[in-house]
Amino acid sequence: QVQLVESGGGLVQAGGSLRLSCAASGLTFSNYGMGWFRQAPASKERLFSAAISPSGSTYYADSVKGRFTISRDNAKNTVYLQMNSLKPEDTAVYYCNADYYRTPSARVRGGYWGQGTQVTVSS
Repeated sequence: QVQLVESGGGLVQAGGSLRLSCAASGLTFSNYGMGWFRQAPASKERLFSAAISPSGSTYYADSVKGRFTISRDNAKNTVYLQMNSLKPEDTAVYYCNADYYRTPSARVRGGYWGQGTQVTVSS
């Protein structure tokens, strides 16, 4: 049974930083592209933020490029999202996504999701 468990969310002031983690189990982690999506308050849509391919290539939405960094540790079955220079508009529930041999993107979502972690950025 595949499980993705996010952690690291919280309340932070604008300009601050947070590091999200997503621990995966029940899959061969190195074979999966991993992504982070976010769903803002009152929005029904999960929007792409960042992704990392099985080989380690990284991709970012324009809204987070230069501020967020995605990385993975295959030995720990974990993907991270380092978020710097946070803005109030980054406030959202952040979800981890896993895609077998593909890389999640704005158009492609994998079949596995975590439960989400709340990030709130105050102004």
